[in-house]
Amino acid sequence: MQRKAYVSGVAALLAALLAGCTGSSDDGGTTDGSNPGDSGTATAAAEPGRYDTLPEPCGVVGEDTLDSLLPGIRQITDEDQREKAYEGAPTLTYDTDRKVGCRWKVESSDATDHLFVNFERVVSYDTSVSDDSEAEQLFAALLEAADLPEPTSTESGGTATGEGTPSTDPSGSSSPSSPASPSASASSSPSASTSPSASASTSAELQPRVLDDLGDEAFLDDKLSSSGSTAQQRKVTVAFRTSNVIVTIEYEEQPATVGTVPDSEEMQDRAQKLAAQLADELAE
Repeated sequence: MQRKAYVSGVAALLAALLAGCTGSSDDGGTTDGSNPGDSGTATAAAEPGRYDTLPEPCGVVGEDTLDSLLPGIRQITDEDQREKAYEGAPTLTYDTDRKVGCRWKVESSDATDHLFVNFERVVSYDTSVSDDSEAEQLFAALLEAADLPEPTSTESGGTATGEGTPSTDPSGSSSPSSPASPSASASSSPSASTSPSASASTSAELQPRVLDDLGDEAFLDDKLSSSGSTAQQRKVTVAFRTSNVIVTIEYEEQPATVGTVPDSEEMQDRAQKLAAQLADELAE
């Protein structure tokens, strides 16, 4: 009778152990296949960006626009050289689906003008991060690197000088948005050429700033530099993002005459007009 009781006790113990192992998958959820539907929904891929190709960079800027940005191009008498100047020079790239650009340089009796247009299509390699989000982060880094000044309390609108309408300079006089000469407003008035306030373009409307109504986000930078006794060179940069494409425009001018200052207002106006045209091209 004692041996039979011992066997019965062992059998009961084994049954209890088996019951505990069976219940661990229900309680702890650690066994494979316990929740077969969870893994599929947790790793859903983020949405791709709107653009999967880029435009031909040297072909997106029309001749009329180049005439405005590079006035010296109309002074080229040789027809072949003038045609080559209109064509521009594509930048070196190893993947035209990801990054393309084009450069123009034209010298005239008044100034040397440079134009650079760059397109970058951003692709996220993290399936949990969308192309747009990746592009937004990259654009934020560009904006931070630009180190724009804080907006002044008198600033209004931010893009008032870039809409192709007559604007008002700090003295209150009205001036056209697109004079014929690249340095017309600066060279026509000796006081404008030598005045520090005019050279620095310190008005709130012309300072480097974030732009509204251009792509999903945009900014403008404006820098005036000089090297020794050479003429001062101005560089206006307009960058904007549309979905997963970032467009950068760099427009530079160096007058031929020492003491002449490139006009900030007209250079900003021309660069913003080109940016608006490119944004419209991408939107189509």
